[in-house]
Amino acid sequence: MEGKAPAQPRTHAAAAAAAAQTRSNGLQNGCHPGAGGLQHEHGSPAKKCRVRRRLDSGKKNRPPFPWFGMDIGGTLVKLVYFEPKDITTEEEQEEVENLKSIRKYLTSNVAYGNTGIRDVHLELTNLLMCGRKGNLHFIRFPTHSMPKFIQMGRDKNFSSLHTTMCATGGGAYKFEDDFRKMADLQLHKLDELDCLIQGLLYIDSVGYNGLSECYYFEKSTDFEQCQKKPYCLDNPYPMLLVNIGSGVSILALYSKDNYKRVTGTSLGGGTFLGLCCLLTGCETFEEALEMAAKGDSTNVDKLVKDIYGGDYERFGLLGCAVASSFGHMMSKEKRDSISKEDLARATLVTITNNIGSIARMCALNENINRVVFVGNFLRVNMVSMKLLAYAMDYWSNGQLKALFLEHEGYFGAVGALLELLKMTDVH
Repeated sequence: MEGKAPAQPRTHAAAAAAAAQTRSNGLQNGCHPGAGGLQHEHGSPAKKCRVRRRLDSGKKNRPPFPWFGMDIGGTLVKLVYFEPKDITTEEEQEEVENLKSIRKYLTSNVAYGNTGIRDVHLELTNLLMCGRKGNLHFIRFPTHSMPKFIQMGRDKNFSSLHTTMCATGGGAYKFEDDFRKMADLQLHKLDELDCLIQGLLYIDSVGYNGLSECYYFEKSTDFEQCQKKPYCLDNPYPMLLVNIGSGVSILALYSKDNYKRVTGTSLGGGTFLGLCCLLTGCETFEEALEMAAKGDSTNVDKLVKDIYGGDYERFGLLGCAVASSFGHMMSKEKRDSISKEDLARATLVTITNNIGSIARMCALNENINRVVFVGNFLRVNMVSMKLLAYAMDYWSNGQLKALFLEHEGYFGAVGALLELLKMTDVH
């Protein structure tokens, strides 16, 4: 008989095929590293451990722990770690020792060796990620300490838990061979600007433990009286995003997926620290900022009033505006009278004013009135934030608003973590 065949009951083979297709489709949806490839994973205890944890995670449609995201910059490495707080008794009993060891080491310390720091004040608590509730930790250490970090990963047998780490930043390329050779780990390299934007939008959406992630400075033209105020970034577009790390990148965002890099400058946080080390003998970013906080840049910079005797009224230039950064240093008498603190302050003001000037011109060219400043240069750097807020407001006659974010330097690492949760195979 020709025509449509009658429906047949499902055979075991057909059911198995359908299940296989479902698993395949499941890889395309959500944060699920599939459980395929089991037949290839036998031999060493480490591989068997990965297989068991892969199967357990596959049932829940998420990658196995630990969950990390890493941003390897030119000066600092930023690491975010999700600590699960909803571990069941069964999970705890089956948990392998090196996973427990890593979690205990990261969460029970606020410092790691001489250079690693966990920024406890930035910790996000009771966060729901990929169906699990936990805390998100923020850790940083100098990029020159990366070999020690890789060795620690080897010592803690991290490759028995994952064979791949999600990383962004230039260091993901620079240190790729070191991770593979020293720790038997592959780096899944991610675009740093994509990660920056994804991480920023995510953190702003979840908030800062009930508080606003984004803020601005009210009365920004009054350096002494300006106050930090929350700002709602629910409808952020268009937005100019100024990322200040070792150097500076300036992006124009028109939507979550539509952005362009407008320009940048090589004069960034690395420039500030490098010059301070040369001029003052300081060793760390914190030491440089501490010195700058005590200094007076007007002893180093030549101001408008030093040239005009007051304001340059025709063009609205106040007498206190900087006419020539480090302009007083042409005079031996001035050089002999300044302090290291003055030099540090002048260096900070010079770098910050340059960034602010470029950002303002970009905002005008792109017809964008919200300028968001991020990056580790702004960490504990109230002087620069107030200077940027003042510059945006004053030189635009109140048309531009400078915005800042609490987790200023960690968005790239958060974006890498979010990519981990979407990956189909992290083993």
